[in-house]
Amino acid sequence: MSSHSSSDEKHAISHSVEKAPASPEVTLTSAGKAKKAKKEKVVHNAELYAAIQEANINPYSKESIKLYLSVFIAFCCACANGYDGSLMTSIIAMKSYQAVFPVGDTGPLVSAIFSLYTVGAMVGAPFAAILSDRYGRRVGMFCGGVVINIGMIIISTAMTTPQFIVGRFVLGLGIAVMTVAAPAYAIEIAPPHWRGRFAGFYNCGWFGGAIPAAIVTFGTNYMGNNWSWRVPLILQSAACVLVMGAVWFLDESPRFLMANGREEEAIAFLVKYHGNKDPNSALVRLEVEEMREGIRLDGIDKVWWDYRPLFLTHNGRWRMAQVLMISIFGQFSGNGLGYFNTTIFRKLGVTQVPQQLGYNILNQGISAIGALTAVTLTDKMPRRKVLIIGTTLCSFALAANSGLSAVIANQEAERGEGNFDLSYGKGALASYFLFNVIFSFTYTPLQGVIPTEALETTMRAKGLAASGFIVNAVSFINQFATPIALGNIGYKYIFVFVGWDLFEALMWYLFCVESQGRTLEQLNWVYDQPNPVKASLKVDKVVLADDGTVIETAARGVSGNADRADAI
Repeated sequence: MSSHSSSDEKHAISHSVEKAPASPEVTLTSAGKAKKAKKEKVVHNAELYAAIQEANINPYSKESIKLYLSVFIAFCCACANGYDGSLMTSIIAMKSYQAVFPVGDTGPLVSAIFSLYTVGAMVGAPFAAILSDRYGRRVGMFCGGVVINIGMIIISTAMTTPQFIVGRFVLGLGIAVMTVAAPAYAIEIAPPHWRGRFAGFYNCGWFGGAIPAAIVTFGTNYMGNNWSWRVPLILQSAACVLVMGAVWFLDESPRFLMANGREEEAIAFLVKYHGNKDPNSALVRLEVEEMREGIRLDGIDKVWWDYRPLFLTHNGRWRMAQVLMISIFGQFSGNGLGYFNTTIFRKLGVTQVPQQLGYNILNQGISAIGALTAVTLTDKMPRRKVLIIGTTLCSFALAANSGLSAVIANQEAERGEGNFDLSYGKGALASYFLFNVIFSFTYTPLQGVIPTEALETTMRAKGLAASGFIVNAVSFINQFATPIALGNIGYKYIFVFVGWDLFEALMWYLFCVESQGRTLEQLNWVYDQPNPVKASLKVDKVVLADDGTVIETAARGVSGNADRADAI
């Protein structure tokens, strides 16, 4: 912690949190009269909304700026992952790379090169949870950076395919450690009403790595020698070096501190960053009391192998259902085709390597715009509606792409390879880019938000490790199967995702629990209900004064259930 309060000061803070009333009182004017009510507002949790309005955190204060910098360091961890996601599709297309590693752009060897990265990440996920739970989120991010740098050395010096593949495996190990610790850190330091933007911004780090990788490979391709692919591989460590140097200047996650018996440090963090340095802040009181109730006392988070709470209780199974859906659907909605953009572009008539790399930059850029637009709206948009509608639109965009690709294939069968109407190729490219924008808007922020919101504090690192394992298992299928499928059945492979995305939309409708507008601990009540989906859609009402101040909170939900706030 960066706070240097004395022991007596910390005790005073802790005492004030314990003794202060849990709910904010009606706000009065200086004359002692209640402010005139202006309107009613529907919110997911009245008590939290009132506490947030009272806290009124200054987004430009020194403390808020340090929070932004802390999230930026977590963002850099996602950059390291995104860099690889755009890197290999460009390197595979380089003639200088193919001269050393003649693997082609489809087939089993390409599958092995791509997929060993995800195998490494699957192997590393359980160890990532141990590091993050036992030694802290900062240690996890640092250790991940160390392993990635080792992998970079192995792969950038390779002159044989086996060494190159081993380097990919080590890189995957490192990224697993980083991407378990970093999202947990980003969401655990965030004030409740900034949580969606913090976690969403973290996950947009994928583009923070993918776009530079696409630009770097576009430029180095003109070098025409082995450095054209070695330089991009060396630069894979850039974000990791920044993380390793900066992480020790950050404060540790308050929820990690609370879970490990360091309550005074956790409260000091919340007072400093969430309460405008006011120990009597309603928001701080609310967060502290809910953390105390939510932290498990049985020490199960200290037992590295015990994942039972995620599967053996009603609460845990519903939480894990959210993690499973976002982990699988977020990787298997057609977006896995992006690992092989240059191959797809070639099949649509873009045959020159510089053009393929240029289109790869364009694709990453417009996808990033979609994702960043969603980040700015994440704390306002209901997650459930976005996932249902967005996934359905993904299916429609892929249907357009595969339909136009079918026309191209038929024309090539009649006229010869490469001979088709250019307008169909442009349409297929446009629909593919449209799919990527829709997918990025729908999934990129929420891939960071949904798992971290669904998991309670003491199981968050393990749950994220399980999510990482699932994500990489699905990525392995994508990366191993896609080159073979594109080589054997071409555009027909895309039809698989047209139908699958519609199935995903149905699953989101039936099983998605709305988590927007609640604290992480308040979600525990939602998951304890017989039907968490229905419970998550219940709302409260607050009465606002003319200046927007909350003067009354109504616990009764719109649906008529009066026990919700008390239950929380």
